[in-house]
Amino acid sequence: MAAVEPAASYPTSNTRPALWLVLTALIIVVVSWLLNSPEGVLGKADAVGYAICHRIDGRSFHIGDSQMPLCARCTGIYLGAVLGVVTMIAAGRGRAGGASPLRVIVLLVLFIAAMGADGINSYLTLIPLTPHLYEPQNWLRLTTGMFNGVAVSGLVFPVFNQTLWRHWEDRPAIANLRELGGVVLLAAILIGLALTENPIILYPLALISSAGVVMLLTSTCSMIFMLATRSENRARDWRGAFVPLAAGLTTSLAVVLFVDVIRYAATGTWGGFVIPGA
Repeated sequence: MAAVEPAASYPTSNTRPALWLVLTALIIVVVSWLLNSPEGVLGKADAVGYAICHRIDGRSFHIGDSQMPLCARCTGIYLGAVLGVVTMIAAGRGRAGGASPLRVIVLLVLFIAAMGADGINSYLTLIPLTPHLYEPQNWLRLTTGMFNGVAVSGLVFPVFNQTLWRHWEDRPAIANLRELGGVVLLAAILIGLALTENPIILYPLALISSAGVVMLLTSTCSMIFMLATRSENRARDWRGAFVPLAAGLTTSLAVVLFVDVIRYAATGTWGGFVIPGA
């Protein structure tokens, strides 16, 4: 007779205390963050961006008179990350944990390198009399950030699946250059839409990019939680994935809240850093 596979670890009678502990912590952190962040949906998005981005006004797009929650580069990074994850799930790769072909990985690494090079060039312009290759532009920050975000999703998503699921699928999240080309095309469309600077378009993109910050932080913190508690590869379905994901969300929001409080105490404003000439 075949052995009966044990049930998923979450939630069971043994893990219900952990479930309630995580839920309680999540509620406390969410309420604390809501009470200590600006009003309105865009204000909450600003608070997320405030925790991880310099938000320099001249390096950001604007929705009317309001600055986007993230600078142009970070907007691209997190929009690209969300786009990558959504397209992989839509392609039926929601639990894919296998490595992509080498040619795909090489291109993803080049996307990351391109953003790094543009970022270094942009940083050099902040130092007086320091030579740089070209004048930075927000459209270039957005573009290199977008492709970097796509690369990050393609590299991190399979690792996340390998850590979370009991039965992750041993196939690549991005199987070939054609699939990568499809994601790149969608990214190019998003870039074009953002560059119209139409408030009707920028508003949802602002919210999606801020959600992308929480998504990446949550996935990273969830993996750390599972490795720290030796609970990786336990989830068989989304119900079983609740505790590690909730723990990751709690930790990510706690980090955002902590950085928000420290930064606001130091600067006294929810605005971005002010750098002459930026």
